[in-house]
Amino acid sequence: MSRVIGFICDPIEDFKPAKDTTFSLMLAAQARGWDLVVFGTADLWVKDGQAQGRGRRVKVTDDDKHWFDWLGDAEAQGLGTLDAILMRSDPPVNAAYIAATWVLELAEKQGAFIVNKPGALRDYNEKLATAWFPDFTPPTLFAADMAALRAFHAEHGDVIYKPIDGMGGRGIFRVKADGLNLGSVIEQLSDYGRTMMTAQKYLPAISEGDTRVLIVAGKPIDFGLARIPQAGETRGNLAAGGRGEARALTVAQRRIAESLGPKLLEKGLWFVGLDVIGEHLTEINITSPTCAREIDAAFGTDIAGRLMQAIDVHLSR
Repeated sequence: MSRVIGFICDPIEDFKPAKDTTFSLMLAAQARGWDLVVFGTADLWVKDGQAQGRGRRVKVTDDDKHWFDWLGDAEAQGLGTLDAILMRSDPPVNAAYIAATWVLELAEKQGAFIVNKPGALRDYNEKLATAWFPDFTPPTLFAADMAALRAFHAEHGDVIYKPIDGMGGRGIFRVKADGLNLGSVIEQLSDYGRTMMTAQKYLPAISEGDTRVLIVAGKPIDFGLARIPQAGETRGNLAAGGRGEARALTVAQRRIAESLGPKLLEKGLWFVGLDVIGEHLTEINITSPTCAREIDAAFGTDIAGRLMQAIDVHLSR
């Protein structure tokens, strides 16, 4: 059956096709004969109670040099008339992002299937969502209070501090037992005690990689991507220079994913990326999970196709 699928995403002109998961999702949808319509978050609005957007149809090609062609000009349309919409705009989850989820929630009511569910995107911060699963996390503190953040370091000695709404390794600091720059790091990230931030006990297993474990429709993919830090770095993020190495899931990674998958699906989270260091869950990525293309290239999986199949089954019901 021909369907029309919308993608709320960053500019397609800026994609890096060889490793862009949103691009992989577009290819998979198009392979099923579905039409693709692309929007930015600023292209959405509500008029007289109707969720609308200005989208542009596109054809994609798996070619690093010429990966898309526009099919006509951008046109206004009711978002509820689309079969499904994938919200793939990168963080931060700021005012513009939140406003887009409000529009998409209305579109959901008016007939479109939204992946991931707009309300869940608002409710589950990618760092703080781990607090719902303390059995799997390292010692972690979410706080703005600078005294509490200092006390956490005094308790654990070697700590990772990071913003609560960051991505790509931005703003991540390690403070070792000597406490060098502890005050400066806390002041900067907490805005002098006004903004909640994250503190986690440092995990030496990061040297073996921070593994992205993908979950599609509540079930884990059998392989993950270990992001291994450069020499002298504590950040494994690919955007921060980490090296990606696709691997079969470990027993611990699979146990975490199989435990969380059904619970996240109940919340309307159909495509999720867990970050696991050693045997510990550190983040739950729900806005625009990545690493599908790298895993597909290494093991011949079709992660995007699996998501499209799940969407098709859901819509057929």
